[in-house]
Amino acid sequence: MGIGEVEAAKNRCKSVIRKIKKLPSTTASCHRTLLKLACSELSFLASLANDLSPQPLSVNIGHLESVVRILQLPSVTGVSRVCKPLPLIGGRVHVDIVCTLAKAPVWILVSDRNPRYISWSVSRHGGRGLRLRIEKVLAAARSATTLRPSSIILFFANGLPAFVYDKLKREFGALDFNFGLDLSMIDFDYDEELEVGWVNVVQTRSYGEAITVEIKLTDSCDSLAFSQPSSVIQPEVTELSQRDAFSYVLSSMRLHGHVQSEDCRVNFDTTALVALVSGISNGCAERILNTPQSELEIRFKGNTKFVIAQARSELQDSVLAEMGVVLAGKRGMVCQSVVSEFKELVSMYGGPNEKCRAEQLLKCLMVVSDNPSERMKALPTTRKLAMKNKIVFGTGDSWRTTTLTANAAFARAVAQTGMSLPTIDHSPRALTGD
Repeated sequence: MGIGEVEAAKNRCKSVIRKIKKLPSTTASCHRTLLKLACSELSFLASLANDLSPQPLSVNIGHLESVVRILQLPSVTGVSRVCKPLPLIGGRVHVDIVCTLAKAPVWILVSDRNPRYISWSVSRHGGRGLRLRIEKVLAAARSATTLRPSSIILFFANGLPAFVYDKLKREFGALDFNFGLDLSMIDFDYDEELEVGWVNVVQTRSYGEAITVEIKLTDSCDSLAFSQPSSVIQPEVTELSQRDAFSYVLSSMRLHGHVQSEDCRVNFDTTALVALVSGISNGCAERILNTPQSELEIRFKGNTKFVIAQARSELQDSVLAEMGVVLAGKRGMVCQSVVSEFKELVSMYGGPNEKCRAEQLLKCLMVVSDNPSERMKALPTTRKLAMKNKIVFGTGDSWRTTTLTANAAFARAVAQTGMSLPTIDHSPRALTGD
């Protein structure tokens, strides 16, 4: 390997490291794993800088580039695990990305191999072929509980031999797949380390030959989200005033329509309902901050600091404005246990205006029975993974619906198990007695 090849490979590693640091939708653990792999590759290449003896170039650079390229796509969300084997009953299986696509959990396998060296059965060197690897991954997926995907996505960055592509379709029912964005577009990187005023635009690679297929898991559990849970209560359509932000958010929501379209639904937990009706979100923030500290301590007791912090947050970023963007055109749904908890909280701590807003809000939501998904029920119940939260988020999961929540601790705890769960975070707000 010449010095030029080593330097080019090192630049590719540096480009990948820059991209990893900017990745959205990944946990801190995923960032650490990717950075560790990229830095390890860079260190290996640096060790070759003064060694001019012929050596093969490490194949890990291209694989990392492809993984990061997929993670950059806006359709890839809820990434909970990357480039690590999954510890499952009966053994471990390597999966490159565990994430959410179109509200459904998926596993993504990435290959950067030259198509000439991708064999269907046993390779010429006695290694396992693609067929055996897929069979192992599918068996693991079907036996998994909390990490069980709805499908397996196979991404071949450099393409596939025609006969292998045909075998995937005929033997595993694989379907052509796209991520909602043309992956064949040339991937660019911007080197910001140049002198001020100049940016170096580097073409890192093209995926013009890439092939992506999806293998769906087709047993009865996969159709769970599409079999309507029992006891759906249709919302009452009401005339809402446009006089305030709260009424505007409700009137912008979808109050009727085809409930089986998961892209048109948002699942509310209790924190989201409270934030919508809270006096802090509905015009009381400035008044709270202008109230003497002593009066606030009498009114809110030990929660005074939290209420003040939320009021300051509200003046900087309106929760209703934030939620209005998320909820516009969407059908709001809520499970029965959330309704019960919300009503109890409002009756105990809500003021007359908050109670009125709560009544209006509940009339605009589709109420469904508590029906947590099997994978959520399979998670151990702990202090961080409380049963009531498993029911709420799990019901949303069974409908393949994103949950709107301020409960970041539960979302983190789920991600730490390796499960991919779609959520939308919002700032917390408390009831004020308004």
